[in-house]
Amino acid sequence: MNTLEAKNLSLSYGAAPIFSDLNISIPKGQITVLIGSNGCGKSTLLRSLARLLNPQKGTIVLDGHELAKLPTKEIAKRLAILPQGPSAPEGLTVLQLVKQGRYPYQSWLQQWSEEDERMVRSSLQATGMETFAERPVEALSGGQRQRAWIAMTLAQGTDTILLDEPTTYLDVTHQIEVLDLLYELNEKEGRTIVMVLHDINLACRYAHHMVAVREGRIWAEGAPEHIVTSDMIRSVFDMDCQVLPDPYYGTPMCIPFGKGRTVVPGASSANREPVPAASLP
Repeated sequence: MNTLEAKNLSLSYGAAPIFSDLNISIPKGQITVLIGSNGCGKSTLLRSLARLLNPQKGTIVLDGHELAKLPTKEIAKRLAILPQGPSAPEGLTVLQLVKQGRYPYQSWLQQWSEEDERMVRSSLQATGMETFAERPVEALSGGQRQRAWIAMTLAQGTDTILLDEPTTYLDVTHQIEVLDLLYELNEKEGRTIVMVLHDINLACRYAHHMVAVREGRIWAEGAPEHIVTSDMIRSVFDMDCQVLPDPYYGTPMCIPFGKGRTVVPGASSANREPVPAASLP
């Protein structure tokens, strides 16, 4: 079952076409990751799916409803998007930021309610940000800041969450922290997650469904173990590599060829024993 679909979508920036007659279906209740080289159109596609960009042609359908025919507040109750590198006003606390997620439910007739309060508190708890509620957003570490923004999107109470490069500018530890959080939201709450990632190996590890984009069109899509091959990586990224099973998770692992060191004969074997930590300098 699909929750979000683009049908015959065409979009341009000025006279430059980004994609034309593009079709994509996002599986409901799964994690979908968009991959591709810089400038291929994956972030533009994500923004189009959230109706932040209006296409020249085609339709976006969310849970059977055309987005173009839905009021903005109604869309915000169904779909949340976290853009790349969001910024908060100086002095805004985590609690104040997360409360912004309840904006679609506010009106002159319906002010702050017990349900709003419950959603904010549960979002802070789900992201582990309860103890940081009164701290200014700018005082947080990169990983904490990203979790605060994710808490805000959770407070919207949507079944579908779109994220544009949520691990950008984070170190490896915080990348895993954020991706683990999104994985748990999908596993425990059944949220449909759609995100753009640059790290192919992390994308393979966390995605149920992967979409490879090249020059504004869908080059391949499906489960990572079905579509991630050395030929696909070469076609999409113009990069030679070897694809092996991840020794811990069994998902595809891309090992790019480069010129940093001389290739050691037999080093490509996936059965080499790890070096014991005690023997490292």
